[in-house]
Amino acid sequence: MTQVYQEPSLGPSGSGDAVLDVRDLSVLFPSEAGTVEAVRGVSYRLRRGEVLGIVGESGSGKSVSAMAVLGLLPDTAKVEGSIRLDGRELLGLHDDEMSKIRGKQMAMVFQDPLSALTPVYAIGTQIVEALQIHTEISKQAARARAIELLDMVGIPDPKRRVDAFPHEFSGGMRQRAMIAMAIANDPQVIIADEPTTALDVTIQAQILDVLKVAKEATGAAIVMITHDLGVVAGFADRVMVMYAGKPVETGTVDELYYTPRMPYTIGLLGSIPRVDEGVKHALVPIEGNPPSLVDLPPGCPFRARCPVAVPVCASVEPDLESATGEDHPSACHRRGELAAGTLTAAEVFPVPELPEPASARVPREQRPSVLELDDVHRHFPLTVGTVFKRRVGTVRAVDGISFDIRSGETLGLVGESGCGKTTTLLEILSLADPSQGSIAVFGKRTGGLRGSERKALRKDIQVVFQDPMAALDPRLPVFDILAEPLRAHRWAKEKIGPRVNELLRLVGLEVGHASRFASEFSGGQRQRIGIARALALDPKVVVLDEPVSALDVSIQAGVINLLDELKARLDLSYLFVAHDLSVVRHVADRIAVMYLGRIVEIGESASVFRRPSHPYTQALLSAIPVPDPHKERERRRILLDGDLPSPTNVPSGCRFRNRCPKFKTLSEGDQRRCVDEDPALTAQGPDHEAACHYASVLEVV
Repeated sequence: MTQVYQEPSLGPSGSGDAVLDVRDLSVLFPSEAGTVEAVRGVSYRLRRGEVLGIVGESGSGKSVSAMAVLGLLPDTAKVEGSIRLDGRELLGLHDDEMSKIRGKQMAMVFQDPLSALTPVYAIGTQIVEALQIHTEISKQAARARAIELLDMVGIPDPKRRVDAFPHEFSGGMRQRAMIAMAIANDPQVIIADEPTTALDVTIQAQILDVLKVAKEATGAAIVMITHDLGVVAGFADRVMVMYAGKPVETGTVDELYYTPRMPYTIGLLGSIPRVDEGVKHALVPIEGNPPSLVDLPPGCPFRARCPVAVPVCASVEPDLESATGEDHPSACHRRGELAAGTLTAAEVFPVPELPEPASARVPREQRPSVLELDDVHRHFPLTVGTVFKRRVGTVRAVDGISFDIRSGETLGLVGESGCGKTTTLLEILSLADPSQGSIAVFGKRTGGLRGSERKALRKDIQVVFQDPMAALDPRLPVFDILAEPLRAHRWAKEKIGPRVNELLRLVGLEVGHASRFASEFSGGQRQRIGIARALALDPKVVVLDEPVSALDVSIQAGVINLLDELKARLDLSYLFVAHDLSVVRHVADRIAVMYLGRIVEIGESASVFRRPSHPYTQALLSAIPVPDPHKERERRRILLDGDLPSPTNVPSGCRFRNRCPKFKTLSEGDQRRCVDEDPALTAQGPDHEAACHYASVLEVV
């Protein structure tokens, strides 16, 4: 059901130069629990060439508001308000009328391009279809235009790749193809819904660069929906922060980042780990979870999570208004104090103290090694055929890596997807012989261990997985999930109950919730359960496989602080695998950068981040968005060409040379060395090595 917001004075002339004018938009969904108020009074105007960033936690209404603008919500949704495109009211239009607008005047870049693209049609065919539906153009001309678009968004060899299918493209290339399709008809508005969320930082930087090219080529206004405030800082002109279905603060990107007027915005900014900060400090989590959008209680929806709530917050929901008359409104009863500076960000969300492990006071070389890899390889045969298999190649997933982790230390293992991080973890956790090389845990080589020895060693090395919902048995209550490893190692029955309660308290959960199932917890709480399970047997080493990548930044901060606290209290050692280098910068004492099965740079974290010497590390660091608009505008980006090569076809010599920006600047003789000779790790300073023939320091953060 759709109801149109009526304002007689608002027409094409009344909308000024706004190409998209959204007024008092609300979206309601029926559910068994009651009516879900998914969007509650969203209003914004977007001019040509302007970028509006919409940010907020999951469930805040960002994507639903975008779907409402495009007319893609189900018939059961009740949409009210006004959506005008160039002065034309869109609410109330039939789907066939909206179909003429979608793809022509408004376009969408979805979060998951693999599900958005039709798998049985070639990429070029889908772009040609988008062109021919909206314009009178021959198939030959449309194909030529499709090739031109693919070339514009940076698809290599577009004349050949135009006939490729979506599954033949990498994730970054599929997103580029989606952008090419979105700009095919020179739309006036492009809505990008989390277009970089599932991508590596290097590919994310490429996609943002492509979106900038698309904006310049079409002059379109862009609505960027994201949870990454670093992306918004460098890309958007204005920002709208949403909470519980409603805008709670809007303003220019500089106003919002430097003078926030809403505690929720302050909390979001404080919860982000920053790669540009040299001094490590605890993050500022926003405790609790967003409220249910069914039957919202009176007052401010953020009151239960707000550290500076006052009595009026319990009864009156604040309107989105400015405190000083400037165009920087916020929905907070204390906006005036924030604007005047009598209430500061540090008072709203004070930074908690960060505990220091006792082992940190002991020099690294004097601490015992808890995990050591020496020239580890893991190769897999590549075969064809079903009955008679024939080997046609080798997948060199891990191709000779060495590192060690000392007691009380965190090693961050980073690199793009496909570089061998997960295979390295599996080699460690299997406690078996690798294809070549050796793995030692507490001085014991894992190869040749008997079953009882391997079981005893597993108590001391545990793992926390990326997706807690997939890692936790949905059929068991939390008590049984935590008791399972204890029973497997024959703990006395009378000791299991107290230990489970101790674990729940240790990770900040209530003992009374032990009877609940995993599905009844939020994402952050489920990850805490996963951490509690990993700690059940008092391990000395915990392997963390992307433990916070699936969480909102506000929840992520709490889990990271918990990991820091547990490391100090229990004297743990971590192997922390992640693609988010901001998180790794915050948690790791040392960092190892992997590329195509090899470590290309390793060393003390501060040294690697401050003085990166390998071109790949420099590109990774330059691609990390920083939540600071001024810094983002001034930073130098190092964009890598193409995607990670296949581990079945590793280049000769330096495996990074095909994408290396430094390689292109070398003389022919120096390039020959890169082609013929595989560089070894060489010292760049104390506890800092890089595998590059022409390593040199470049400050990029």
